[in-house]
Parts: sequence; structure tokens; C-alpha cells
Amino acid sequence: MGRIILENIKLFGFHGCMPEEKYVGSNYTINIEIELDIYDASITDDLSKTINYVHLYSIIKEEMKINSKLIENVAKRIIDKINFKFHKMIKYSKIKLCKENPPLNNNVDRVCIIIENFT
Repeated sequence: MGRIILENIKLFGFHGCMPEEKYVGSNYTINIEIELDIYDASITDDLSKTINYVHLYSIIKEEMKINSKLIENVAKRIIDKINFKFHKMIKYSKIKLCKENPPLNNNVDRVCIIIENFT
């Protein structure tokens, strides 16, 4: 077993319940962790034997473009799409999605949610 981890992906999006969040937007940080069998890829040096992290990043980027009221919804869409596309390879997946500088009077650096899936 092994893990592919994309750390601290920085993207901008328009997610939130407050009307101004749909126009002003916010910065987001996303971490994704995928567990799979990477033995064949490590021996053969063959990209088709693993999950290309470029594809993972593309899914995250595309889903972040779709506005949502809740970051829980964004994270669930991302992890569901990844699990659907690579379901034959993934044993475990985890996403941590954080809204940077949420509208809480500058008293909170970020608000994060975590979703884990065991397959």
C-alpha cells in the first residue's frame, strides 16, 4: 500500500452562505490523501499502474469552480468524483478543505472540514 498526497493546494472560490461571499470570494486550501496499492507502479515505473496526481488536481480545480453555500458540499463533490473515477484503485480517501480568513471578524484564521472514505 501507499498514499498519494497533494498538500496545500491554494485555490480561489465563491462559496458561502453570506451574499457577499458569492461576489467577493475567498481563498481556500485543500489537502487530499488517496491510499492505493502502488507496488506495481514502483517496480515498473508505469504511470498507468497508479493515479496521476495531475488528474486529482484537475478534479479539485473543476469542482472548486462550482459555487456552493457549504464547504462540506464542495469537499463531498470532490471526494465523490475522485472515488468514482478511480474506484477500482482507491482503498481510502481523505479531503481537508479550509476556507482562509472566514467572515468571523478576523478572529479565526481558517475554518476546515474533513471527509474520509473507506472503500
